[in-house]
Amino acid sequence: MTIATTLANDNKPRFLLHDDDHRKWLMQEAHRQFAFFRASLRPGPGFYVLNHDGTPLPGDVQELHTTARLVHSYSLGTLVGAPGSDEIIDRGMRYLLDHHRDKKHGGYVWSLDGDAVSDGRKLAYGHVFVLLAGASAKMAGHPEADRLIADVSGVLDVHFWEDERGLFADEWNRDWTPFSDYRGMNANMHGTEALLTAYEATGRDIYLEHAGRILDFFIGRIAPAHNWRLPEHYHSDWRVRPDYSENPMFRPAGTTPGHSFELARLLLQYWDLRGRPDDIAPQTARRIAEQALADAWDEKRGGFVYTLDFDGKPAIRDRYWWPVTEAIGTMATFIKLDGNSRDDEWYRRLWAFADQHFIDHERGGWYPEIDDAGQPISRQFHGKPDIYHSVQAALFPLTPGLSRCAEALPSLPGR
Repeated sequence: MTIATTLANDNKPRFLLHDDDHRKWLMQEAHRQFAFFRASLRPGPGFYVLNHDGTPLPGDVQELHTTARLVHSYSLGTLVGAPGSDEIIDRGMRYLLDHHRDKKHGGYVWSLDGDAVSDGRKLAYGHVFVLLAGASAKMAGHPEADRLIADVSGVLDVHFWEDERGLFADEWNRDWTPFSDYRGMNANMHGTEALLTAYEATGRDIYLEHAGRILDFFIGRIAPAHNWRLPEHYHSDWRVRPDYSENPMFRPAGTTPGHSFELARLLLQYWDLRGRPDDIAPQTARRIAEQALADAWDEKRGGFVYTLDFDGKPAIRDRYWWPVTEAIGTMATFIKLDGNSRDDEWYRRLWAFADQHFIDHERGGWYPEIDDAGQPISRQFHGKPDIYHSVQAALFPLTPGLSRCAEALPSLPGR
């Protein structure tokens, strides 16, 4: 990785984000990722999940968020001229509309095994990624994007959006009968991401309004009441469930600092799209992100521990790639806004750690998890399951603004 010189020609401190060599490296890294994950294409419908070496993992199960994230990511690829991107968008759009889409009950099933439904649950987490896919595909010019946006927006409005709360409910059986009263932050956080992207793609104010209501709950109410940490799990009336613990990856107990980085960046994106109406949002975003940095950075091993208890003490100490990528995006956003030397220090530290431990320089893509010695392992993740987090970490710092990043990609030098 190229680390910038410390001083510019005028002997003033220079941010790594503004260094020409670093910016060229970011674009090259994004293209290396796009090249690696092109092997996801199956001969027939859908996609493979890839091993560390880029060969397909055994099995045919395809989950909704994986399909949608590929569409979103390669829509960004189309915007920066990555070869083969349009083919993956086409494949993903067809798979969403012709396979994941439930022709009997409406909505989108969680997973498929070949042509058969293997898990028919209707999850908000998956549906908001479908909206993200449609919105990004629209900005990339895909002809089916409006159809997908309209369909999934209708499903979200009818089955998931709780207008009296201003939040998304989480989960239903395939036929829309209830099977739990669980409510969670994760689906709403990614819902905010999808809503903001849909607003950028369509200009429809309802998307921005709904995103603002979600942010108001988690950042305006929950974060200050919990020392600027964000509990993950809630009852149906949106009281915190402090003892809840289920899936150790998607629903671990406590708080997940990686989500604090994501929400801080999304708050600034929302604030920017609204015309920067006050100066509270940047301060609040910093409080949330800085609390996560203080709590979760592992001073001995580097990287971020995965989860914390409600007092900010490490709970699950495993280290994954995606919190590092999200922190990179957040620190880049702060540098664009009003960066200081501490932002630059963190940005450098995060990229240096990712470069040393997560990026596969030989084959492309990122390893998703590392052991105590910083070596790749396969405990929670098999293979390299996702391009979404890491390609955004490479591309979003390159754009000039806090919002409308996809719109800016075609104008970037070196694309």
